[in-house]
Amino acid sequence: MLSAILVIFMQAGFALLEAGSTRMKNAGHIAGKQLLSFSIAALAFWAFGYGLTFGEGKWIGTSGWFLNISQEPGAISTDILYLFQLAFVAVSLAIAWGGFAERAKLSVYIVFGTLYTILIYPVVGHWVWGADGWLHQLGKQDFAGSTVVHLQGGVAALVATLMLKPRIGKFNKDGSPNLIPGHNQVYSVLGVLIIWLGWFGFNPGSTLSAQDGFFGYVALTTNLAAAAGAVAAMATIRLLTGKAEIPTILNGVLAALVAITAACAFVEPWAAVVIGAAAGSLSVFSAIYFEKKGIDDPIYAFSVHGVAGIWGTLSTGLFASTRLVEKVGVGKAGLFYGGGLTQLGVQALGVTVSMVYVAAVSFLILWVMDKLTGIRVSEEEELLGLDLSEHGSYGYPEQLQTVQSATVEKQEAS
Repeated sequence: MLSAILVIFMQAGFALLEAGSTRMKNAGHIAGKQLLSFSIAALAFWAFGYGLTFGEGKWIGTSGWFLNISQEPGAISTDILYLFQLAFVAVSLAIAWGGFAERAKLSVYIVFGTLYTILIYPVVGHWVWGADGWLHQLGKQDFAGSTVVHLQGGVAALVATLMLKPRIGKFNKDGSPNLIPGHNQVYSVLGVLIIWLGWFGFNPGSTLSAQDGFFGYVALTTNLAAAAGAVAAMATIRLLTGKAEIPTILNGVLAALVAITAACAFVEPWAAVVIGAAAGSLSVFSAIYFEKKGIDDPIYAFSVHGVAGIWGTLSTGLFASTRLVEKVGVGKAGLFYGGGLTQLGVQALGVTVSMVYVAAVSFLILWVMDKLTGIRVSEEEELLGLDLSEHGSYGYPEQLQTVQSATVEKQEAS
């Protein structure tokens, strides 16, 4: 229950991170959307999502609607497990929203959030974490969700940002990008610190027990990876630009946390540092690459959660140690521990099928919505800002009044 609370509190971190990383005129909308999407996920996951994820079945759960799942005597109650797993799907949805930021209609969040919680997340979740799931039976290692939570959210974000197309003013006619800085780096830093704290519920909490102390080991590998990601991202961007850019460092922390999420229970501390550092550097190069390709991912959701999710999932096929695999009881040792390519192949298969499924269903949902009602706000609404156009009030009303007063004074003077 404590772990569930920690992971749910990550929603506050995502609200601060996303709002701080985008423009002032959309800050209230982006923060408020986080609360709305968590509420939608809570209802949809209670009614259908939990049963689809953890009910009996090889390909999808076919029982357990409204948490009507039989429970073993002495096991953790279904109520608590639901809240813990709800926190995960809500994080995955928060990641997806990064690709929608600053130009999607509010209605898209409501409809897509509902369908993501019922039709997308539970399917891959069941394959990997369901007792009868086919990837679970193959031994796929994803201790706390590099694939199930982060890769799914990252792929959905990429599909959305491709379909919505770039924000107005992001790219010039020759394709060169313009910087659209976030309005508050302090919010972004505080958001990442909250998310980092919440991750101690995310990864260690996935042990589902505090009795043997293994949760402390998982907390150790998680923290080492995050620290390595921050340092590696800073070093990388400094070498490339000569500046230690704050948003890049923040992305390095998050990318490292994403990567270690699959591996945290399977790898030794030295490997956690390597995995985290590699993820931090990868996030820098990935963000630069996609921007050069004309893809406007406002908070780099796919680079941080998608690319790092792929790396983290594959990393257990390299670094999973024999003693930890035996302790956890899932899959086999990695390549560097004499396990050959078997586990790496299982991990690669899991990544591939998960990406294909999430991309296909996300595209289908958004394509239908676009044909029926449209998914992007009008140019006028986007320029005005979603705070006013969608909600009728500004996240920073004093700033709006200052702008209005200056406009009136200019008109009177002319």
